[in-house]
Amino acid sequence: MRLSELLKFDDIVIQCHDTPDADALASGFAVHWYLTKMGKKPRFIYRGVHEVSKDNLIIMLRELEIPAEFVPDFDEKPELLINVDCQHGQKNVTDTDAENIAIIDHHERCWKGNELTEIRSNIGSCATVIWDLLRFEGLDANEDKKLATALYYGLYTDTKRFNEVAHPLDKDMIDSLQINKPLVTTMCNSNISLDELKITGKAILDYKYYPEYRYMIITADKCDPTILGVISDFSMETTDVDVCVAYYISEEEVKFSVRSCTKEVHANEVAAFLAEGIGGGGGHLYKAGGALRPNLIQGMGDVFDIIKGRMDSYYKKYEIIYAERTVLDTSGMKLYEKLPQTLGCVKLSNVYPVGSLVEIRTLEGDINVKIVDDMYLMIGLQGEVYPISEEKLRSSYIKGEGRFERTFEYEPSIHNAVTGAKTGVLEYAENVISTAKTKIYARPLTGCVKLFTMWDDEKYYSGEPGDYIAVREDDEHDIYIINKEMFPQLYKEIG
Repeated sequence: MRLSELLKFDDIVIQCHDTPDADALASGFAVHWYLTKMGKKPRFIYRGVHEVSKDNLIIMLRELEIPAEFVPDFDEKPELLINVDCQHGQKNVTDTDAENIAIIDHHERCWKGNELTEIRSNIGSCATVIWDLLRFEGLDANEDKKLATALYYGLYTDTKRFNEVAHPLDKDMIDSLQINKPLVTTMCNSNISLDELKITGKAILDYKYYPEYRYMIITADKCDPTILGVISDFSMETTDVDVCVAYYISEEEVKFSVRSCTKEVHANEVAAFLAEGIGGGGGHLYKAGGALRPNLIQGMGDVFDIIKGRMDSYYKKYEIIYAERTVLDTSGMKLYEKLPQTLGCVKLSNVYPVGSLVEIRTLEGDINVKIVDDMYLMIGLQGEVYPISEEKLRSSYIKGEGRFERTFEYEPSIHNAVTGAKTGVLEYAENVISTAKTKIYARPLTGCVKLFTMWDDEKYYSGEPGDYIAVREDDEHDIYIINKEMFPQLYKEIG
């Protein structure tokens, strides 16, 4: 859906969920800002039983001049109702009748309609979704510093201080917005009430610790989601605790926070594992979180038992391999050679000077490298990227004709870690064609693996059963994982 599709209506009401949080208020504000700019006169409301009372949100409404009205009883029937950060018919939003309904959200899809709908459940906040929709209309949120600040704070709070940011679009919004930093600091420091301080202390006193895997589970009373981050962050200061999961139960969801301080356990992976099939989760390597849906865990037993059972299963699931000090037994592996494929190749020193510290941003995550003269970046068939030395590039690929031109869900980009400057990768990419010179030993995985490659000993790549573990014939430590669906497109067996 495009925001411009909403302009054919005149009588427009924007509604966020009951008892709105910062993301809901920012999202409604952004849609109101757009429609007003386009000459419309929308109304922004929220309903339910409780008016906004948290100090940080009161400050947000006042200082950013967000025109949100608390309207418990609303008997009008507008021509268009726009639900933001929620979906019509769900328990967290009071039903409002309308001739037409539009949905903009980032939660799991429940709404059955398809027209006038923009639901992106893999994005960290609804604010990010609307920021991207504004960009598509050729508008810059930085035209209004109050709007930019609201969008930033919406994502900040909905991802527990950016700790659950996983999608590169969220990261792009963070990088681009020009905000009122003192105001954000004020709102951040007005987040915990005395009652929430009591919730924090009570939860920490009732921790459960499991020394075999060095993880902790903490159950809290229902609270603002940011309190879970406070609880788990404090608990990670404890000796012999590598991972902490803190959670609370509400009628709408089971909200949880994950923290890790060991490179062998990625918090975002734990969050996704905990929520697989019963909710959603994600975030950073060391800080993440998510939610379980009550309707999906019904009949599965106590929430604590579900979380503990999944935590134990997670630890039992993986074999850990460090490529730098591992030599695979290739006697039971088949030999393959690369099929001719046209891929993209970028010499990194053409993008930023040698010695620059850069962050390569992709849909799969960020890669941090220091540029050296013989370092290149390969761009695969699905937009995946990986560093490669000039020596290995020359031995495995030949130069093709023309520029590398493909369309991906998210275009890889490079950020200068010092200046924050962002540069697209594809504009520098040239075609290279893989040759049969590259040979690998490979076999399908029968279990799950975490692989630390030679390129990065801080972040691992996960392999599932059916994926391939491979090693170059000419380098016994160049071990990597190849997706099972991609493998037959890239290699053919020769022995």
